[in-house]
Amino acid sequence: MAPSPPGLGWGWPSFGYHRLVAADHSTTSESLDAAFAAGHADLRAVYDAHAKLVYNLCRRALDPHAANDVTQDVFVSAWKARDQFDPARGNLGQWLVGITKRRIIDHLRSERRHADRRADEDTYIQADVHSEPSVDRLADKMLVATVLEQLPDRSRTVIHMAYVDDLTHQQIAEQTGLPLGTVKSDIRRGLQRLRQQLEVNHG
Repeated sequence: MAPSPPGLGWGWPSFGYHRLVAADHSTTSESLDAAFAAGHADLRAVYDAHAKLVYNLCRRALDPHAANDVTQDVFVSAWKARDQFDPARGNLGQWLVGITKRRIIDHLRSERRHADRRADEDTYIQADVHSEPSVDRLADKMLVATVLEQLPDRSRTVIHMAYVDDLTHQQIAEQTGLPLGTVKSDIRRGLQRLRQQLEVNHG
C-alpha cells in the first residue's frame, strides 16, 4: 500500500476553490520542487502553490463538479508519481499542467464511453467529448503563460512587445532604450526556454 500523502492522509478534504486566492509565488521556489521530487514536501503546500493553475485549466474544459474532482485527482496522481518528476527538466507547475491535461482527456473519454448508456446525456458533455485537441491547445497556452511569468521582467516585456504588440526588434529597442543586440538576445533566450518547456510537457 502506497504511503499516505503527508499532511493530508487518505481523507482528501473538499476544498472550496471559490475561496482560493492567487498563489504565493514564493511557494513555487526551487526548494519546494526539490522537496517534492524527494518526497519531503507537504502536499498541502504544493496544492496551495499550484491549485489555482490546475483548477482554472480544468474549469475551462469541464463543468464545476468535474473540475473539482479532476483537480483533486491531479494532485493525488502527482504525489503517487513524484519519483517521475525531475526539477532539472522543468518546474513543478509545468509538470502538473501535463498531468492535468491527461486527466481532463481521461475524464472526457470516460464520459464518452458512458454516453451511449445514458438516455438523458448532458448537452455539455456532448459538446466536450470531442475536445481533446482544444484541451491540448489550452494546456499549451497556460504552460506558456506560466513560463512567461518566470522569465526576467525585461525578457517578458520584449517578448510581449514582439509577439503581442507586433513590434519589430528595432521598434522595441527604440521604445525601451535597450541596445538592438540585447533585444534580440532576450527574445531568443526567452523563446528557447518556452520551447524547452513545451517539449518537456509533451514528453
